[in-house]
Amino acid sequence: MTAFLNHFTFEFKTGLRNPTSMLMNYLFPLAFYAMMGGVMTQINPGFSDVLIPAMVIFAAMVSSLLGLPGPMVESRDAGIFRSFKINGVPAVSILSIPALTTIFHSLIVSVLISLTAAALFDGLNPVSWLNFALLTLLVAFTFGAIGALIGVISSGSRSSVLWSQLIFLPSMLLGGLMMPLEVLPASVRTFSGILPTSYAMQAYLGYAYGAETLLDPRVCLLVLGAGGVLAFGLALYLFNWDSKNNTRRGHPLLALLALAPYLVGIVLA
Repeated sequence: MTAFLNHFTFEFKTGLRNPTSMLMNYLFPLAFYAMMGGVMTQINPGFSDVLIPAMVIFAAMVSSLLGLPGPMVESRDAGIFRSFKINGVPAVSILSIPALTTIFHSLIVSVLISLTAAALFDGLNPVSWLNFALLTLLVAFTFGAIGALIGVISSGSRSSVLWSQLIFLPSMLLGGLMMPLEVLPASVRTFSGILPTSYAMQAYLGYAYGAETLLDPRVCLLVLGAGGVLAFGLALYLFNWDSKNNTRRGHPLLALLALAPYLVGIVLA
């Protein structure tokens, strides 16, 4: 446990000292939050009602999808994972500690957004802060697990960016952050069902804000939880200690199984 805490503390401090990590964990999410709060709420006053959950989800996405996979790939290629193996560090620690530190950073940003949105941009506060906090933990875990999976299956830094953007960009446009799912065409709405952001926003609206939702909030919780657990499980199964090791337990395409809960969610929700 002491070794785990020391490793966690080291990774957390690295996230504060490294300029790239600092950009992805704090500067980019907070700058985008300030821009959306100052501009988007003027263009679309209704956006104030969903400003807090949308920006909390955005912070989790940026930290986990854009900030987490790259350093994992670089550490593997540099032989750091191999040295960990030699010193007896288990694979679960190598995966969980970067994910946990990323989650912790995104939670700090989420607190800053939640405490300032109402005062700065007339953002609507949740009717249940407890449900909001629990959902934020779940959302951060889900995206952290997805980020870890992307880091594991990526063959290099370029492919990690491609995999991350494949989720990030559609989530921004079609995942209910910028516009409600209700206004999307039926065909596009079906596609949005494979995006974690769609279930996250609907869960926030249903449980934290007490609003009517297009999707069943109970199904949304199950999908997010199952998606996070499955993504992390696949990351652990597909984990490779060394980029030069050509033998691995499964093909990277097995990562597509992480879509299963979301595909089921399309039917159930």
